[in-house]
Amino acid sequence: MNDSGAGKPVTQILSEIKGGSRQALDELLPLVYDELRRLAGSYLKNERSNHTLQPTALVHEAYLRLLGQKEIAWQNRAHFFGVSARLMREILIEYARMKNRLKRGGEFKTQIALDDAVSFAGVKDFDVVSVDEALTKLEKLDARQARIVEMKFFAGMTIEEIAEVSEVSTATVKREWATAKLLLYKILHSQN
Repeated sequence: MNDSGAGKPVTQILSEIKGGSRQALDELLPLVYDELRRLAGSYLKNERSNHTLQPTALVHEAYLRLLGQKEIAWQNRAHFFGVSARLMREILIEYARMKNRLKRGGEFKTQIALDDAVSFAGVKDFDVVSVDEALTKLEKLDARQARIVEMKFFAGMTIEEIAEVSEVSTATVKREWATAKLLLYKILHSQN
């Protein structure tokens, strides 16, 4: 998720978008699309094959919502992907809640797989609504820890990238991450 490569850096393009540049919007998508698609694919990888929300649709919906974010002072590429992660989480939650309402009996559950860095004692699959509720509870206990979990899981960000976006040291992120995982584990298992 670095900001280097051919052409303008993502951070510069984000700054130009903030300034209202239409050309910058056209430049951004090709630079971030593959990474957004990878993130979306990782969220949906354990869904059934006929899942109606596909990675491409998730990316497009998230991108449209990103473009509507006029009040964000984009810091850098990592910040962009952190915001993208939050939007993808919101889209998945909205989708899961809509499907749960449409399914008679309420037994339909949209599952997501936590990656190895977040999963607990061999349990990787959780209902997406349960994960959202757990993150909301964690956010009430410690907002920074909830953001760290969100950036780590939903955006696949490294400790260093999270530290940069959060403007704290990597040691702080590591410590908060360890505590957040324990709290999230307790919250998820108390919901069952």
